[in-house]
Amino acid sequence: MSLKTSITRKEHFNAAHRLHNENWSDEINKSTFGHCNNEYFHGHNYDLEVKVSGFCDPQTGYVIDAKKLKNVIKTKVIDEFDHKNLNIQVKEFFETIPTVENIARVIYDRLRNEIDEKLDIKIKLYETPRIFAEYPG
Repeated sequence: MSLKTSITRKEHFNAAHRLHNENWSDEINKSTFGHCNNEYFHGHNYDLEVKVSGFCDPQTGYVIDAKKLKNVIKTKVIDEFDHKNLNIQVKEFFETIPTVENIARVIYDRLRNEIDEKLDIKIKLYETPRIFAEYPG
């Protein structure tokens, strides 16, 4: 009997964002989001963990080829998010507030289409060393 196994890839990117709800007044935005509502944006050094779980392929011993995982994360996340202003340059955040929770969900959605559906994906995104979001799909 084979048990599910997981492999995790760690990556890093830097990005700017502003937490702001267009439907609220400046006062409500400022009281809700504080410094994160800075009209000139602010940045974070994000640490990303992508965990892929499934059964090992009997031919390769892999859950997923680590090179494939690295490449899909690079093209779908790092190349698109690194050194970008998420609100202005990433289409998913044109109308969605780029909180760490929403960023984790968007990363999941971008990767889900590229990774075999029989494999489970879990995203862990650190906005700071003490604040992170997990999205299990």
